Amino acid sequence: MKNLLILFFAIFINHNLFAQTISLEANNLVANQVFMSFEKLEGMKVLKVIKDSTVKKVDEATFVRIKELDFKDGIIEVKVLSRLLKTASSSDRGFIGVAYRINADNTKFECIYIRPTNGRADEQVRRNHSIQYFSFPDFKFNRLRKEKPEMYESYADMGLNEWIKIKIVIKDKYAKLFVNDAKQPSLVVTESLGENTSGALGLFVDVGTEGYFKDLKVTKYKE
Repeated sequence: MKNLLILFFAIFINHNLFAQTISLEANNLVANQVFMSFEKLEGMKVLKVIKDSTVKKVDEATFVRIKELDFKDGIIEVKVLSRLLKTASSSDRGFIGVAYRINADNTKFECIYIRPTNGRADEQVRRNHSIQYFSFPDFKFNRLRKEKPEMYESYADMGLNEWIKIKIVIKDKYAKLFVNDAKQPSLVVTESLGENTSGALGLFVDVGTEGYFKDLKVTKYKE
């Protein structure tokens, strides 16, 4: 009986999910307030993204948008690597992540990103700020840290110049971030703050970061 229940559950899940690998090619991407190019790392072609330095504010719409992809609920998986630019300041952290449920004009979206330099910092407070959720435009990191401390930030082991697998599981107002195939999430968002219920995906970087992306996979929950 137990094996039959497991088989039924597996079939149910498979029938209600639709997975696709997303091509990270120029004809499938649109740069928004960033510069994108392609490079070879470890013999593999990857997407390189750097924020436009004229955009001075942080937690802005600085991402490469995926064309013709509407995402509501499901799973987003991607491998990211970040380095600090030579022009980076002492407060830059290698910010890199995923924006989702982006509206048509990029004025509203949600985002989860990581700060790799914090993952192995000698200060516990910095470690606690390794992962960040924010909702654009009203709930950026500084407001959330002030009004809802510890609720939208967390810790995970990570570092600069290494590939880090990010998996974000999203359902309605609930989101979980898994790092490097961990069985348990490093961040649990029980109260997402965005207004959009669906939208595009974006590969996000922020100030001082040279970001790289590969192996983007999206699994949608079927209606």
